[in-house]
Amino acid sequence: MMGKRGITYWLIVGLLISLGVTLAACGRQTPEATTQERQGPLVVAASIAPLGDFARHVGGDEVEVHVLVPPAASPHTYELTPAQIKLLHRADVLILNGVGLEFWAQKVLDTVDNPHLHVVIASEGLEILQTRGEEGGGNPHLWLDVINATLYVAKIRDAFAAVDPGRKDVYMKNGARYIEELKALDREIMLTVAQFPNKKFIALHPAWVYFARRYGLEQAAVVEHTPGKEPSPAEIAHIVEVAREIGAKAIFAEPQFSPKAAQVIAEESGIHVLFLNPLGDPPDYDYIQTMRHNLQELQKGMGE
Repeated sequence: MMGKRGITYWLIVGLLISLGVTLAACGRQTPEATTQERQGPLVVAASIAPLGDFARHVGGDEVEVHVLVPPAASPHTYELTPAQIKLLHRADVLILNGVGLEFWAQKVLDTVDNPHLHVVIASEGLEILQTRGEEGGGNPHLWLDVINATLYVAKIRDAFAAVDPGRKDVYMKNGARYIEELKALDREIMLTVAQFPNKKFIALHPAWVYFARRYGLEQAAVVEHTPGKEPSPAEIAHIVEVAREIGAKAIFAEPQFSPKAAQVIAEESGIHVLFLNPLGDPPDYDYIQTMRHNLQELQKGMGE
């Protein structure tokens, strides 16, 4: 028979085991518990306006999106403000393009004390094109190919679902709907560009190589291979010659950079300067509307 001391011992052991199981259960969050605790939206920071717009379409009312790089600023050289650094300390998700577009990113992340920050590199795993003058391992402007944009959206959708599994269905549904809208835009651009009699163009900056590859265009010349580095007189003369050879009606500049060199070439060639916008104008930026505007500008410079 077991004495009182033995009974007491096993009662204590039983209580400790029960207590341990209870504590373990309390320390392990189920998806339902996580959903109940997250009362507000996901706080999302996106480096550039296209990424911010993708995040808004995927997240809808469940996200609070902040675009870091303001209108007319270059994402290559932009420096975050103290308020933006503070934002990253409380953000749930940071969306970057990668491929050297955000030179400042790693330095900033090294200073941010936020172990819960989920960083999404939208271009990760996609084919990167190499162009002269681009640092960071290749040309970063992948989102200008609309099919690449759908892959960005899918990556953002999956990140939101992982960080906030309680609202996964919302993100999946929104993402699927927006991807279909982007595919319709892709078809629209493809059909329109197919009607251009001239498929060759001259750009201020080599941002449009992904767009050109996707839609059957050819970038015949670039005015500034490195943003802000104006071409030499010999380079200007060569681009003028190219413009005449291909029968160009316009040179395509960008609002983020000075059009001075493009204007010089346009004057010597007797053609116009038109503007394509790879980044758009936050806070009311819309990727689909911006790409349609770019398509209209291309029609002016390359259409009938």
